[in-house]
Amino acid sequence: MNQPLAYIHPGAKISKKVVVEPFTTIHNNVTIGDGTWIGSNVTIMEGARIGKNCNIYPGAVISASPQDLKYRGEDTTVSIGDDTTIRECATIHKGTSDRNKTVIGKNCLIMAYCHIAHDCIVGDNCIFSNNSTLAGHVTVGDNVILAGLVAVHQFVSVGQHAFVTGGSLVRKDVPPYVKAAREPLSYVGINSVGLRRRGIPSEKIREIQNIYRILYQKNYNNSQATQIIEAEMEATPERDEILQFIRDSQRGIMKGYFSNS
Repeated sequence: MNQPLAYIHPGAKISKKVVVEPFTTIHNNVTIGDGTWIGSNVTIMEGARIGKNCNIYPGAVISASPQDLKYRGEDTTVSIGDDTTIRECATIHKGTSDRNKTVIGKNCLIMAYCHIAHDCIVGDNCIFSNNSTLAGHVTVGDNVILAGLVAVHQFVSVGQHAFVTGGSLVRKDVPPYVKAAREPLSYVGINSVGLRRRGIPSEKIREIQNIYRILYQKNYNNSQATQIIEAEMEATPERDEILQFIRDSQRGIMKGYFSNS
């Protein structure tokens, strides 16, 4: 901790066994948990709340003011969960008066040059590959993977266990458990590989497949599909989660790849 070539504000609360490398700057009103490593040339600004056993690589900027013209210096935060890794030159901005916080969950990997804007909420165990970008007010569920160069529009939601392929422009909500690809972004199946890797039973995967067949492959509109799913499919947490996601969607969910609309 006694790093003479780093600047650490006296008001920062840094736990034991934190390593701060040279030429890093840590501002006031910052907390950092046990066992976290902060690389060289990292800037951690006011309002950062960093958990235990995190790794933050050189050039990252955490808790900078949001790039939002409505921001007027409100007292807001960035929270980063335990065991999360932030790679080189990633930027994570604190919240505005909308949500008052930006949140990254536990055990996430945010790769080099990713940007997570103000008021985003990211779940646990997420992986964002290089140069992926979240605009403001985005919500991402647990166990989501964004491949490289994905750009997510403001106010979009991405459901848990979803996989979005590289270079995608995400303008609509991405439901849970699916793979999303093509342009415009479309449903191309469920994320069966990811679900199996996470120990989801085969019968549960088949249930999810059957739900999305009704939604995306039977030529129903969303209202018709949700009514049929609710009437014909057994009530399970996964079924109810998918139905609720569709009903709560403000931007509308992405289309199926075969759709002409």
